[in-house]
Amino acid sequence: MIAVELRKLFRRPRTWVTIAMLNALPVLVAVLLAVTDLAPRPGEGPVFLSAVLTNGTLYPLAALAIVLPLFLPIAVSVVAGEAVAGEAQAGTLRYLLARPAGRTRLLVAKLVSVIAFVLVTVVVVAAVGYVTGQLLFDVQPIGGTTLSGTTITPEQIAWRTVLAIGYITVSMLGVAAFALFFSTLTDSPLAAALGALAVLIASSLLFTLDAASSFAPYLPTRYWLAFVDLFREPVLWRDVVRGIGLQAVYVVVLVSAAWANFTTKDITS
Repeated sequence: MIAVELRKLFRRPRTWVTIAMLNALPVLVAVLLAVTDLAPRPGEGPVFLSAVLTNGTLYPLAALAIVLPLFLPIAVSVVAGEAVAGEAQAGTLRYLLARPAGRTRLLVAKLVSVIAFVLVTVVVVAAVGYVTGQLLFDVQPIGGTTLSGTTITPEQIAWRTVLAIGYITVSMLGVAAFALFFSTLTDSPLAAALGALAVLIASSLLFTLDAASSFAPYLPTRYWLAFVDLFREPVLWRDVVRGIGLQAVYVVVLVSAAWANFTTKDITS
C-alpha cells in the first residue's frame, strides 16, 4: 500500500508543478542578485543572501531560507491536508477501507507518502539552489566563511548543508502532522490545509508578542530558522536540538490523535 501511495503522489503532475513553483522564487532571487545591486550588505537582510555573492556554494541554504517561512509550509499543508480528506471528497475512502489492509495501514501509507514529499521537496530546492549558485555566483575552491566570520572547508559546508536539509525536513514534518490530523477531521482538503496554516500563522504572530513569551518556546514555528546556527563557529546546537525535540513531540501527539480519530470515526464518504 505504501508503494501505491508513493506512485500516486509522484505521478500527479500537480506534485511536480508545486515543487517547480517552490523553486521559481529562489531562482528569480538569484538572478536579481546576480544582475542588480540589490544584494543586502553583510549582516543585513535575509540569512545567507549577502554571503552567496562571494560563495555560491551557500545558495542552497539561501534558497531554503527563502521558501521556509511561507511557501514550503503551504505546499506541505496542501499535500498532507489532502491525504485523507482528499479521498473522502473524491468518494474513494470507503473503497480503500473495504480492502483487508485496514485503517491503520492506510494511515501509515499516507503518512509515509507525505514524509517522502517533504524530503523530496526540500532536497530538490537545495539541489536547484546549488546549481543556481554554481552558475550565477563565484565559487570558492578553498571553502567559505561561516556566519561568525571564520573560514570553513568545502567538505564542512557540504556536511553542514546536509544537516540543514535534514533539520528543515524535520521542521516541516510538524506542519505535515497538523495537516494530517485536520485531514482526518474533515472531508475538505482545503479546510485541512487552511487549518494547519492557521495554526502556523497564529504561532508566528504570537512569537512576536511579549505577552506570549512564557510559552513562545513551545510554538511550532519557534525554531524553524535554527538551521542557521549550523553555519556558526562553533556550531550552536542548543536551538537545533530543541527544535528537533519540539517537532518530535508535535509529530507524535498529532499523528497519534489522527490515528485515534481515523480508526474510530464513521466513514460516510
